Amino acid sequence: MKLAILTDIHGNVQALDAVFNQLDAAGVTDVWSLGDMIAMGPDSNEVMARLLDRGVQMITGNHDEAVLSLLEGKGHPASYAHTRPHHEWVARTLLPEYADVLFQLPRTIDRVVGNERVYGIHYHIPLAKRAAPIVEDPFHEILEATLPNMQQLFGDYEADIICFGHHHPIHSFEDESKRYLNPGALGVARDDLARYGILSLDESGVSIALQAVPYDKRAFLERMERFDVPQRDVMYRLFY
Repeated sequence: MKLAILTDIHGNVQALDAVFNQLDAAGVTDVWSLGDMIAMGPDSNEVMARLLDRGVQMITGNHDEAVLSLLEGKGHPASYAHTRPHHEWVARTLLPEYADVLFQLPRTIDRVVGNERVYGIHYHIPLAKRAAPIVEDPFHEILEATLPNMQQLFGDYEADIICFGHHHPIHSFEDESKRYLNPGALGVARDDLARYGILSLDESGVSIALQAVPYDKRAFLERMERFDVPQRDVMYRLFY
């Protein structure tokens, strides 16, 4: 049994297609997507179409929820003010059928794989804020990728493997009781690699493998220009 862990696709369909091609070659059909499927890249609709076509299990991230909050007329997080023009553009261009799907998604996912409990969340949310709307900033501030910080964020989670995203670099840590996995952002990087993880179950238990596949970044950037994606210059500088 193999489970693919994707996160932070961010509207980058070229990167997602490259990952799916590799998963198809390996015969992996069980996939989780841990939030931020939409926004930043130009192809939120195409990304959602691909994920739904393959029956991917999804949860929401902060960008998904910020766009949905605008669509519901419930405001936009004050801390995300710098992204509001972009999120408004995504809200205008997102097809209603994909918005409807996103509105129904949970924030967490949970499964027993072999003898281990695997838990997925976009990033740590304190228990008191698990039901708080995005305008109340429920997601914890990003912490540096270190084992002590992962223990601080996720050490109390009742799971053996905690999978997450939000912070775009790879996180892969282990202590005596837990493993902490962020395979790295699939659709956001300065290089031309799409990153994801594979959990594999065999007679020895669950193993974790980090994966990266090249994608056509030039085509991605050309689509950013063609669709006149708002705030793309800022995103180029910060992320791509």
